[in-house]
Amino acid sequence: MKLSTRSRYAVRLMVDLAVHDGNGPVLLKDAAARQDVSEKYLSQIVIPLRAAGLLQSTRGPRGGYRLGKASRDITVADIVEALDGSICLVDCLGDQRLCDRIGVCPTREVWKLLGDRVRQTLHGVTLAELSGREREKAQNDSMGHI
Repeated sequence: MKLSTRSRYAVRLMVDLAVHDGNGPVLLKDAAARQDVSEKYLSQIVIPLRAAGLLQSTRGPRGGYRLGKASRDITVADIVEALDGSICLVDCLGDQRLCDRIGVCPTREVWKLLGDRVRQTLHGVTLAELSGREREKAQNDSMGHI
């Protein structure tokens, strides 16, 4: 299993927004610069995030992006699912009509168990947790460079 680049960048963007939450809307160009991702690429990523209610946008001179919910209420799974759809390791787990071997497949339960654990892990990590780690790393970096 491999997460898409879009999902990974979306998580980075959302962590950036969580770190800067409370400072007003974040300009996409500023987040792009901090995350070393093209602004054009991020502008495509914000579309499904907005549609999922995970972020809000404000137009105008004081506009930008902010979280659509509290950081403690947004999980990594929410973000990945907004970009890539359901977290399903093999197609037959999502739609049993795709495989005639469902009843006799010796590996299906392994893929199901693994998928359940991946989903459980991603649902267990919130933006609040990740942004806290980010702030801690930034603080440790600044203290180490004095």
